[in-house]
Amino acid sequence: MIKRSFRNCIYITFLFTLVCACTCQDTIEGYPPMVHNSWQKQKRSKQPVRVDRLTPEEIKEHLDKYVIGQEAVKKTLSVAAYNHYKRISQPTNVTNGVVIEKSNVLLIGETGTGKTHLANALAQLLDVPFCIVDATSLTEVGYVGEDAEHIISCLLQAANYDVKATEKGIVYIDEIDKIACKKQDVFGQSSTAHDITGKGVQRSLLKLLEGSIVNARPSSQKKSKGPVYINTENILFICGGAFDGIAPLIQNRMGTDVLQRDLLTYISPADLQAYGFIPELIGRLPIIKSLDPLNKTDMLHVLTKTENALIKQYIKLFQLSNLELTFTEEALSCMAEKAMSLKLGARGLRSICEAVMSEAMYMAPSLGIKKKKWVIDKPYVEAQLNKTWPPC
Repeated sequence: MIKRSFRNCIYITFLFTLVCACTCQDTIEGYPPMVHNSWQKQKRSKQPVRVDRLTPEEIKEHLDKYVIGQEAVKKTLSVAAYNHYKRISQPTNVTNGVVIEKSNVLLIGETGTGKTHLANALAQLLDVPFCIVDATSLTEVGYVGEDAEHIISCLLQAANYDVKATEKGIVYIDEIDKIACKKQDVFGQSSTAHDITGKGVQRSLLKLLEGSIVNARPSSQKKSKGPVYINTENILFICGGAFDGIAPLIQNRMGTDVLQRDLLTYISPADLQAYGFIPELIGRLPIIKSLDPLNKTDMLHVLTKTENALIKQYIKLFQLSNLELTFTEEALSCMAEKAMSLKLGARGLRSICEAVMSEAMYMAPSLGIKKKKWVIDKPYVEAQLNKTWPPC
């Protein structure tokens, strides 16, 4: 009797694991994960993508599925990725004495405009390991915090400790603007204090971005016979940040003829240096592109048109409870307007959707048998949003 119960438990556990695995696979293919810890599973489930055979147009077509608007940025990023992987696919990057150098990318734009999403979607298409590191967590070597080499350790982990794969991966360094160094202290005098989170971190990134041999230091959970050395020469680095306060610097350089909303379009290395970046770091980020703030139409497209749009997700959830969920155009418009007013960009749409749908999702499983349709209209949206963000 005990043996039979034990066998039944094992069988039930196996079925549960199998269902979870299928569900996770749908998630992986439907939405690019924030960190490609699932990279090895993807490699087993499909043929590897020959990244050197993709054209910039094909890369951009994939990015279009996940990021609304930002046409110029997507074209620039597609060309950068194409040239980078074309370069490293050759037996050597030296041809007739010409060395093709690596071109890392710097993306500048307000929060929620799609900087992280672009890098993530690119890594998914190219089927390479990908990790996101917050620049604010980095400190100069010898101080409390993570040093620059920690970035490569994260990528190695995302690649499931495959060294060759790691050396062709993509790293996204977020909040890069937060390590800008101040040339003067609050009293207007040159600072003599040792800068462990500004210029010191910038200098520690130089060799990493250009290409060097790094000791990735595997985690203690991973058995290793010794240090793991990673060559960063072929790792593509994409950095991003909001760069609050840089617009006046551009304005001062260009004069008063440029509209405020267009200022970031004209950003230059000189502006980055005035903002607090050392010239050596700017030189290792030769591709600089700004992202446009999202308008209401963009917000509506993010809600409904992208590959894994939020509204599509809620509709699918309600289908699992035998409910047909619909949204009126006025309801969607109200949600987009709220996102615009909060100035959270596309990232804020998720919080708004959760505020609107929280009570409906609570009731749905109980009403699945009695009710077949659930309509979200503007009055319902306003009533739910007012619970979290009361009108002024």
